[in-house]
Amino acid sequence: MNIGLIGLLMMILVLAAIMSNKVHPVIAMIVIPVVLCYVVGQGAEVGTFITNGIKGVATTGTMFMFSVLFFGIITDAGTFDPIVEKILKVVGNDPLKITIGTAILAMIIHLDGSGVVTFMITIPTMMPLYDKLGMRRMTLALVTAMSAGVMNQLPWGGPTMRAITSLESSVPVLFNPMIIGMVVGLFVVLVLAVVLGKQERVYVKNNGAANQAATSDDEAGIKKAQAEKEALKRPKLFWINVILVIVTIVVMLKAWIPTHLAFMLAFSLALIINYPDLKEQGKRIAAHSSSAMLMASIIFASGVLNGILAGTGMSDGITAIILSLIPEAMGRFIPIIIGLVSVPLMFIIPVDAFYYGVIPILANVTTQFGLPPEMVARAALTGHSTVSFPLTPTSGAAVLLVGMTEISWGDWQRKGIPIAMAISWIMLLVLAVTGAVVSFG
Repeated sequence: MNIGLIGLLMMILVLAAIMSNKVHPVIAMIVIPVVLCYVVGQGAEVGTFITNGIKGVATTGTMFMFSVLFFGIITDAGTFDPIVEKILKVVGNDPLKITIGTAILAMIIHLDGSGVVTFMITIPTMMPLYDKLGMRRMTLALVTAMSAGVMNQLPWGGPTMRAITSLESSVPVLFNPMIIGMVVGLFVVLVLAVVLGKQERVYVKNNGAANQAATSDDEAGIKKAQAEKEALKRPKLFWINVILVIVTIVVMLKAWIPTHLAFMLAFSLALIINYPDLKEQGKRIAAHSSSAMLMASIIFASGVLNGILAGTGMSDGITAIILSLIPEAMGRFIPIIIGLVSVPLMFIIPVDAFYYGVIPILANVTTQFGLPPEMVARAALTGHSTVSFPLTPTSGAAVLLVGMTEISWGDWQRKGIPIAMAISWIMLLVLAVTGAVVSFG
């Protein structure tokens, strides 16, 4: 029995189950590996394999859970509200300023790493301005989506967190070399906002407010939603919360203390400072525990998958098969190849299947050619589930974005995919030049 072929079969079954949208990733990554572990005759060791796998992702799962809770508390306290108000005041009625303001607002809001939150705050905030002036909602969607897409590379964002987990790496090792590429990506998004803003100036001048679509009911709904959040806001604690966010991010990037501990402490401080009442603390934890636990469960399920892959020898077997198929001269370019196709791969392979199933195998292969395994993940993160996540209907956040702006999926993908690929390739080029995804040795 070829253990490598069994491993490939397992990964195909896991990928198929996840892509079918009929089985939750947690179930696929637990049940299928356990069953095949027994099939290859190593069922007696399955407990040990799983325990070792979970140990490998325990700190990452803890980090993600507490980062979600931390940014949830910070958002509830209204920390970003003054920034939003300032942006709205500055942009006025100039389409160019409005598109730039949209980009900056989306970047700031996406500090929590959630596309859903970014779209739920940015779109209702900016859309009345777009509709009032007769600006196109497609522009609003593009600028917001690309801003969130590049920011989704943050280490507490879903894709990067999955990559760190699957490779059992760390934030400083995997993410820090990506920072320069991410900064360039954000600059490109601002350039995009300027270009689209200038186009909107011409469009508004020629069309006026003829395309105005906002209604009094829309505005009333927005005001009602905002009113429900007022009781949670803590405007007097704005600077304390801002300092807390900055310090947490710096501590994480510098690795002064373990990353999961940084977010555990940050969450605790944010909760005590903003909501000292015990009952209110419980309510705030409950309000954000659902999303935190969902992702944590996926991370720990990935530990089951990785533990069985490694423990049974399937991972090494798969690596041997792929090595036999790749010419030696091409091995060092695997990260670049993955980066070039990372955007369209999002439409073929879902985020969990890609980062928990495909990336570890490709990383194993690249190590055989003397490359750090993180190179594959960095290249993939320039596009897969970052700038591409708002473009696929398999993403809940993308469905929300398209639904809120009421644009058509066909138009959205025709306009968005080429832009996303261009931004992805620019970031990939920067990472290649800096040696983050390719070795010049």
